[in-house]
Amino acid sequence: MDLYIIRHAWAGHYGDPQWPDDSLRPLSDEGRQRFAQMVHKLVKRGFAPELIATSPMLRCVQTAELAAEGLSGNAEVVELDELMPGGDLETLLSWTTAQAHQHQQIAWVGHAPDVGRLAAELIGDPDRWIRFAKGAVAAIRFDGLPRIGHGELRWLVTAKVLRC
Repeated sequence: MDLYIIRHAWAGHYGDPQWPDDSLRPLSDEGRQRFAQMVHKLVKRGFAPELIATSPMLRCVQTAELAAEGLSGNAEVVELDELMPGGDLETLLSWTTAQAHQHQQIAWVGHAPDVGRLAAELIGDPDRWIRFAKGAVAAIRFDGLPRIGHGELRWLVTAKVLRC
């Protein structure tokens, strides 16, 4: 099974008085454009999640929707509180394991630094974290169902690497 971990794309600035409720802070126009370009390039390289779980915060939902649109709308988007900042990895993995019986490629869309911590734990280094730039996407492969410490980091790309 392949699990993609995505940090939300570029959003408005944290603390902007225009968005007093940070959960409603949207992606910027540039963020939407750059992430859509990334998805387009990644799809050509095999990126094809069938199910996308996202934090309910607007910038993550919009990032997940852009990914689904880039996949010709073939991916279902589901909001999960476990992808909110400080979410529980065990609960998230239980949900993912239940879905893995029907889907071979699943994506999670979340926030930094959580996505870096989640990725590190999945590949077996719970005392570290991996830096995810905004809009970055990592692919972690599991032989069978996803389990902590049993994933293999296949790749991690940023917009800069893909020239977006």
